[in-house]
Parts: sequence; structure tokens; C-alpha cells
Amino acid sequence: MNEIIKNIEAEQLKAEVPQFNVGDTVRVHALIKEGNRERIQIFEGTVLKRQGGSTRETFTVRKTSNGIGVEKTWPLHSPHVKTVEVIRRGKVRRAKLNYLRDRVGKSAKVKERVK
Repeated sequence: MNEIIKNIEAEQLKAEVPQFNVGDTVRVHALIKEGNRERIQIFEGTVLKRQGGSTRETFTVRKTSNGIGVEKTWPLHSPHVKTVEVIRRGKVRRAKLNYLRDRVGKSAKVKERVK
């Protein structure tokens, strides 16, 4: 039974998965359906966490819109997520950046990783 589930999930994986980590600033191109129309909406923010594995892997992105923090969680292998662009790499030492929710201003920013 377990082997059957693995085969079904393997078919649903995306061929190219973008390389990004927690703390990176990304631009997510999401497919939005409104009635019978489709359009692509861009959501740009900091990646707070990545969790799960295989087809169930999700990532959460946080941005501030008009002074209010907005978080969205997307499945990584969803057909509604067209592309994920990495704008800048972040220098973090944690796997989940939940502490950013309580911060305002400069302290809510993540330093850029320099190579």
C-alpha cells in the first residue's frame, strides 16, 4: 500500500523546484481564478518556514501590507504556484522565523547573506 502511494505522489512532483531557504525574500507568482478568468498575482515577502516533504511540502511567506502583516502558505508542488523567484538571500540561524511576527520596523528585517 505504501509503495502505491509513493508512486502516485511521484507523478505529482514538479520537475524543477526553486532553490530557496528560510529568511530569503521571494516573489511568488500564484495563479488566481476569478469566475471564468485566470490571472497571475505576485506575492513578495520573507520566507518564514518550510515544512513537510515530498508532495506535501509547504512554505510560508510574510509581508507587510499597509502596516499589517500578511502571511500566506503555499504547497510547493501545487499547480497554482507558477514560479518562485529569489530576490535576496537571508542570513538566519533558525529553521522557523516566528519571532518576526512580534517585530516592527528595522528589527523585523533579515540581514542579507554575502557570499
